[in-house]
Amino acid sequence: MTATAGRATPVTALWDEIAGQVAAGRRFAGLMGTQRDDGLLLSAHLAGPGQVTTHEVRLPPGARSYPALTPVLGAAFWYERELHDLFGIVPDGHPRLEPLILPQPVRHGPLPRPGAPGGGDASGEGDGGAGAIWPDVHAVPRHVLGAGLFTIPHGPVRSGVMESIEYLVETPGEDIPHLNLRIFYKHRGIEKRFERLPAADGVLLAERTEGVASVAHALAFAHAAERIGGVEEIPWRAALVRVLHAELERLAAHLDAATRLADAAGLAVAAARFGLHKERIARLTGRMCGSRFGRGVVVPGGVSALPGIAAADLLDEAGRLQRSIESDVRVLMGTASFLDRLRGTGRLAPARAAEHGTLGPVGKASGYRDDARRARPYDAYDSLGFSAPQEHADGDALARLRVRWDELRQSFHLIRQAADELADAGDGPLAVPCEFGSGRAVGWAEGPHGEVLYDLRTEDGRITRCRPRSPSFHNLVLFHEVFHTDILTDFPFIEASFGLSIAGAAL
Repeated sequence: MTATAGRATPVTALWDEIAGQVAAGRRFAGLMGTQRDDGLLLSAHLAGPGQVTTHEVRLPPGARSYPALTPVLGAAFWYERELHDLFGIVPDGHPRLEPLILPQPVRHGPLPRPGAPGGGDASGEGDGGAGAIWPDVHAVPRHVLGAGLFTIPHGPVRSGVMESIEYLVETPGEDIPHLNLRIFYKHRGIEKRFERLPAADGVLLAERTEGVASVAHALAFAHAAERIGGVEEIPWRAALVRVLHAELERLAAHLDAATRLADAAGLAVAAARFGLHKERIARLTGRMCGSRFGRGVVVPGGVSALPGIAAADLLDEAGRLQRSIESDVRVLMGTASFLDRLRGTGRLAPARAAEHGTLGPVGKASGYRDDARRARPYDAYDSLGFSAPQEHADGDALARLRVRWDELRQSFHLIRQAADELADAGDGPLAVPCEFGSGRAVGWAEGPHGEVLYDLRTEDGRITRCRPRSPSFHNLVLFHEVFHTDILTDFPFIEASFGLSIAGAAL
């Protein structure tokens, strides 16, 4: 950790240092704020081989602004909008400082700021929150002007089981020259809710932060907690159990994306088939641990229990599932009308993906590959064999689906290895003691949508600051950039191919 707090290093010098490291090959992994009595602490994270480092600068008490990072590093665009929402600090030079996770302005006084002493939450509910400001959000901003242009407010309530988000589609009728996203409908003040929790209980909130990545969030939190607690290695059986649940979660998420793509194309049979496969994965997970989301398994120091089914039965079920899924994949990928809707749709250029440090399948489909399981391995991943990754660079919806098929095969490969190892692992403890005390650490895990990152601080065994960063937050800002040659009927394909969580983005 590079800590510049308390020194005379200007903010701009730190930004230049960070931009230089990104240019040298590090990936910008996020920017966060922590309100302290002696000023606002800005913390930037950079990911590289084997580690994530933290680089910081403290603003003086009462500071109302600072030089923006976004003009130097475009990937900070949403992060600085979030800082403005949560802390009221203005990044001077930011190109478009509009509300992101909170509707503005706050009329009933400032929200409790993450890291500041005191109770309450930052969800915008109750006294001192933003509960009475909703009438302001009905104003529709316009970014593209011209004859015949109008705005379609799509959401926040949409048909089907869809998360709340409002897309403001500016269009002359078919083309989409501009798309604005309003994600604050899903904001729950998660960062503030972590504060004052016993550190041992933090995993319960972490695995409910983003339902589609419950295991990944629990792992990232546990890895940070284990670093604070001095846990150098968890028991081997626990590491294998963690891999099993993480890969089952990946299977479920990728099957969900395939289901939504098939549904968007009107392929009822394919949508039903892949929905069935996702349900079978959820039921298998439920048989293993009692939760369809894999909750209650990961604990700081290890896992709570072994799978509820024998390794041989798990291997048998995984084999049947893989054969059934791959059979339906072959049929779907041989359907010309389906491929035509995905090919060339929602293309993210490889240069843009690399510049932004795009995570998960969205980045891999555009040739940018940074998988934490390989680059910064944890638990049992460094002892399991990965097959050679397939390279993709088309960056369209079809490439993103092909990445998911590759990852499905990889997940089954890892599940078989972990189950085999678990069957021969013998007896022994499933967890080691994790004494939290006081400290700070960063933990990560590769979720279905990319890297989940947790910056955790504890004092006397209680959480004083916890910042979860979902890959959905990091990637979703790119969504409005991929409609270069697409029209309104392409919208559901692009959204499903991104496969991101709005709850994870808004927190």
